[in-house]
Amino acid sequence: MTILLYRAAIHDLRGDAVLPLNLLRDQHPDLYEREVAKYAHRPAAMLDPVHPLGCTWTDVVFLSPVHPAPLFEAMHESGRIGRVVIDYWTLDADLLDPADTCILLKRHNAAPQPPEDFIPYSPATVATLTQPSEKALHRLRTLNATEPLFPWADIPHILHRGPIPASLFRTTNGVQP
Repeated sequence: MTILLYRAAIHDLRGDAVLPLNLLRDQHPDLYEREVAKYAHRPAAMLDPVHPLGCTWTDVVFLSPVHPAPLFEAMHESGRIGRVVIDYWTLDADLLDPADTCILLKRHNAAPQPPEDFIPYSPATVATLTQPSEKALHRLRTLNATEPLFPWADIPHILHRGPIPASLFRTTNGVQP
C-alpha cells in the first residue's frame, strides 16, 4: 500500500524543486518574502534546530502524513472558515531518503521542539501517523474568534532537509505538477 505525504500545492513554482526557505531566500527573494511572512509573529522559530538533521527550521521542506481534509473540516465546524476546496500535492513516502528526513511528533507546545520529539523517518512509521488525533480535531473544532488558524500545530511533521524534486509530487488529479 502506498503511504502518501501531503503539502499545499504551489501555484507559482519556479524551477524544478520544492525549496526550503533558506534556498528560496537565495534563489527567489520575492517568494521568500511572501513565505517568511508566516513567521512574522514568531521569527525566532526560523532558527529552531531540527536535531536529527543537523540544521534549522528554514533548511527543511515540511510535509504532513495527515490528509488535509479532516483538518479543514474541523476548522469549518468551528465556524472560523467556510467550506474550502483543498488544493494539495502528494508524495509517495518511499521516495524520501531517511538520511535527509525525520519526523517531528509535535507532542509539546515548546519552542524550540525538544530533541525527544524528533524520531527517525521511515514509511512504516509514517503509516502509523496518518490519522489526526482526537485532541487535534477537538482543538480545531473549538477555535474561538481570536485564535490563530494553525491546522498543523499538533499534527506530526515530516521534515526533509534540502530541496525535493517537483517531479516526485502529484496533484490532486494524480498528475505531475
